[in-house]
Amino acid sequence: MKKVLIIGATGTIGGAVRETLLNETDDQLTLFARSANRLKASSRETVIAGDVTKDSDLDQAIAGQDVVFVALSGSLGRFAKKIVAAMDRNKVSRLLFITSMGIYDEIPASVGASGNLSSNPMLRTYREAADVVEASDLNYTLIRPGWFTGGPVDYEITKKGEPFGGHDVSINSIADFVKNAIVDNDYYAHDSVGLNAK
Repeated sequence: MKKVLIIGATGTIGGAVRETLLNETDDQLTLFARSANRLKASSRETVIAGDVTKDSDLDQAIAGQDVVFVALSGSLGRFAKKIVAAMDRNKVSRLLFITSMGIYDEIPASVGASGNLSSNPMLRTYREAADVVEASDLNYTLIRPGWFTGGPVDYEITKKGEPFGGHDVSINSIADFVKNAIVDNDYYAHDSVGLNAK
């Protein structure tokens, strides 16, 4: 059993990860969200309303956790700096952070190269977050999913420096990967992985 903090618990990926962990593990979850009143906690969950830009809110949520999982949107570079600093302060090392495919210009033309950073400035904030996390001393795994779809667990993994394999991936597949990375602290540790449907 691990203590897992989900930052962005009300989002699509955060919700899927939460459901997978509740159904497939005995982990204790802390759900961190700005709109925490939208969450109904089970007996294995604690809900914290907070702002990811406030050090005191992050410290309250991160203290005592084994794993921090982050699925946010917005000023991700700024959020990543705050989260990494809070994890350092609280001596928590395992970080799983959702970014996006295309941040390393790794999408081949056959998949849709227009989704790369060089042609899509919307990806800049995801790349900024990845750079912050990769420069940290944390035991991180960056997760770069394709476009979210429904469907079963069925995915392939590409590593940083390899061409991305496809343009979509199921939410359930992302949640499965996160579950595996929570179970095993060495699972794609210090790596940035792409997830796409097989």
